[in-house]
Amino acid sequence: MTKKDWFPNNEWFPGEDSSPKRPFPSFPFRINKGILLAGGAAVVLFVLLPVLADFYTDYLWYDTEGYGSVFWTRLLARLPLFGAGFLLYAAFLWLNLSAARKNLRALYPEQEGLLGAKAAGVAVAAAALFLGFTNGAAMTGEWTMVLRYFHGTPFGVTDPIFGHDIGFYVFGLPFWRFLHAKALNIVFLCLVTAGGAYAAFLLPRNRDLASLSVPAKMRNHLVLLASAGAFLWSAGYLLDRYDLLFSPTGVVFGAGYTDVNAELLALNVLAVLSLLLGLSLLVSLLRKTWKFSLGLAGLVLVTAVLLQGVYPAVVQKYFVGPNEFEREKRFIEYNIDATLKAYGLSNIALRTVTPDDSITWENVEQNRDTIDNIRLWDHAPLLRSYKQLQEIRTYYDFSNVDIDRYTFDGEYRQVMLSPRELDLKGLQNPTWINTRLEFTHGYGIVMNPVNEVAGSGLPRLWVRDIPPKTDVPLSITRPEIYYGEKPSSYIFVGTTVKEFDYPMGESNVRTTYEGKGGVPMGTLFRRILYAIKFADFKILFSDVFTENSRVKYHQNIRERLTRVAPFLYFDRDPYLVVSEGRLVWMQDAYTAADRYPYSQPVSLGRGGTINYIRNSVKATVDAYDGTMKFFVSDPDDPVLKAWSGVFPGLFRPMSEMSSGLKAHLRYPQDLFSIQSEIYRIYHMTDANTFYNKEDSWDRNSSTDRKGIIEAYYVNMRLVGEERSEFVLITPFMPVNRDNMIAWMAGRSDGDNYGELLVYQFPKQKLIYGPSQVEALTNQNSEISAQLSLWGQRGSSVIRGNMTVVPVGNGILYIQPLYLRAENSELPELRRVITSTGGKVVWGETLDDSLVRLLGPSDGRPALPLPSAGETPLRPVRPEGESPALSVLAGEASDAWDAARKALREDDWEKYGREMKKLESVLKEMQEISAQNSQN
Repeated sequence: MTKKDWFPNNEWFPGEDSSPKRPFPSFPFRINKGILLAGGAAVVLFVLLPVLADFYTDYLWYDTEGYGSVFWTRLLARLPLFGAGFLLYAAFLWLNLSAARKNLRALYPEQEGLLGAKAAGVAVAAAALFLGFTNGAAMTGEWTMVLRYFHGTPFGVTDPIFGHDIGFYVFGLPFWRFLHAKALNIVFLCLVTAGGAYAAFLLPRNRDLASLSVPAKMRNHLVLLASAGAFLWSAGYLLDRYDLLFSPTGVVFGAGYTDVNAELLALNVLAVLSLLLGLSLLVSLLRKTWKFSLGLAGLVLVTAVLLQGVYPAVVQKYFVGPNEFEREKRFIEYNIDATLKAYGLSNIALRTVTPDDSITWENVEQNRDTIDNIRLWDHAPLLRSYKQLQEIRTYYDFSNVDIDRYTFDGEYRQVMLSPRELDLKGLQNPTWINTRLEFTHGYGIVMNPVNEVAGSGLPRLWVRDIPPKTDVPLSITRPEIYYGEKPSSYIFVGTTVKEFDYPMGESNVRTTYEGKGGVPMGTLFRRILYAIKFADFKILFSDVFTENSRVKYHQNIRERLTRVAPFLYFDRDPYLVVSEGRLVWMQDAYTAADRYPYSQPVSLGRGGTINYIRNSVKATVDAYDGTMKFFVSDPDDPVLKAWSGVFPGLFRPMSEMSSGLKAHLRYPQDLFSIQSEIYRIYHMTDANTFYNKEDSWDRNSSTDRKGIIEAYYVNMRLVGEERSEFVLITPFMPVNRDNMIAWMAGRSDGDNYGELLVYQFPKQKLIYGPSQVEALTNQNSEISAQLSLWGQRGSSVIRGNMTVVPVGNGILYIQPLYLRAENSELPELRRVITSTGGKVVWGETLDDSLVRLLGPSDGRPALPLPSAGETPLRPVRPEGESPALSVLAGEASDAWDAARKALREDDWEKYGREMKKLESVLKEMQEISAQNSQN
């Protein structure tokens, strides 16, 4: 095919048959125009529309949740940064390239056609605009740091080296580092672009580089830029001085002797030399001499090697090393003081106590509120029990078990509970209707006391079933759970399809959402937006939507809170609270920083490190309508004050939290873990003791099975207090030892909330640690034999966590044992191990175990201590008293009748108790009969 076949009229080939009649060919132009239109439509359809839909639906979500101001702050805060970055980069680069172009035009007039062309000016402007746009866009990611600087507040504490307020390092230094880096980047880009432009003209004209001569105009331009770079380099050395306070190379974190007396000297000298180098370069523009500037540049390099490399090494090896403690003592003290302040440990209450060798029954009676709330159910076995007993349907799931406390009829009780959340993976027929319209929410909770056991070793459920049945005065008027810990999805409520509420016999109860949660989407326009956002066009074509329809998304509580306050660190364990009939999620949140001078950093476990933290925010999320609230729990925190300035109206005072929710505030576990990990070293406030690490503590158990002993919540009466309270405690052991040396408690109730206590034991007295008690347990012939027997019969024995509970002036150790039959996922609490004073026993219940542990010599009472809410199995008769067989037969008959009645009423808990009582009576009758036959 020839070109004439394409253009038969020869319109486009001058000199053949005719000259062109039109400036462009018609047929190819139509093709190009069509391609352009199709490409533009594709860009709009597949790029712009999804972006705009995502942007607008994000705004709708924030606005509906009541945080539209947060959305606009996060968006508009980026615009000034982008504008400033764009203008600065574009302006300096345009001036720089324009100056280079002007110099080249003057030096090479023969290139006027190239350099003076309009296209050259357009190219210069385009390069400046492109670099300005890209660098301006990159600066927008620093909006949080910039806003924190402008809203930063002083800490009221100064660093010991330079005397600056800590706020300078947390808020100011990152900002000045940011400005310095951007200024240096601009100068570097100007040098690269100008140097590249000059090289493009010089090198082709100077094949011999040895004789290369740089014209004065070029040289002056480059020298001016180099001088600016030298001044910025000098400023960088000045800023580097403050980074010495975060040095990780010394005996402790922070500036040590070598840093202050060698590194600091080097940085000061280098800053002065760099400043002189910049001045000498400016002078060279007038004097036309380069020797002094070259000499200074060489001196800077040599000084950097000698003063930053050699000199500190010499000082450290020959001056600090032989007298390390004396040289580093004051810096160790700086580190201890800063670390304790940064982690909120400077005001910790330290009490030295000498525990009794063992507890007595009198201690038990005097601390009944503690004994009645000792936790026998571990999270993992209890979660399995919940799943087996209370999931009810495959589409329900229990994700986690929370621990809390409630007051029922004036009795302060510790409980464990879990929400029954919806798990769409369990649906047998996951259609669009089922997953988006019908199955929309979980339902209700399960709650049990921490220490009670029903028949067959199962937990006694105070709140259970669907709809909720309660054995305690706890009202749940809104059991629906639309927002929880499950991964987020999106659902629609208020449609013509009624939602599944809960199963009821052969049918299902249905409901219509009555809350305010979710984004209204009754209009066609919003349906189009959400169809694009979720890439789900059933939304557009379905006829189930009405003007009252709403869409719920970002249903995971962590995701919701993070979208509103991404600058907060959230505790890993949110917990559910029943308050005023509603289910409300409580989420602890932290403000943190990593620029607190001399404070020892710790890893968050989720990436990054911090060396300052406060539990300054308590967030709540309503499980029904998703309402989020952020309450200030530490109004004195400077970091929170800065964020409050950035987002005015986001945080509420704690006085606005309802009393029902305040009663469930608790010391957060993540913060407590960090503080206890720091305190195990930093309780040594004496510099010499700290340096030698002679009194280091540990939270590790020497047994491979347990590892680190997790902190746990208990209801207990602290030493010297008159009433029981909800505390978070953890024991400490000396490093490489198993005995217990101290324990820490974080208080949660009332005016004592947030206080930390440490009870330290004397070093000369042996206090058993958890691993030592476990070793004693393994040496107990009765216990070990029974465990072996259970294992041989195919059952799986699950050892619960060892709980250390101070009771009176003594220590009580409790460990539950669970038994899980082969091919069963349902663990049963079969034994409770207790120990005090080196003695270890076990029993079927905590009461039985305590009676065995304390024994007659310790003043055992006439009756065993009953579990809260549970009738004793049967009286414990004084030794030597042999009741008549007829009396025992009567007791057996009564127990049998009561068991049969319970069986008819489907009361399995009572049936188990009565059968156990019957078994005990029959066993005693058998023993008496055997004695009578021998006599």
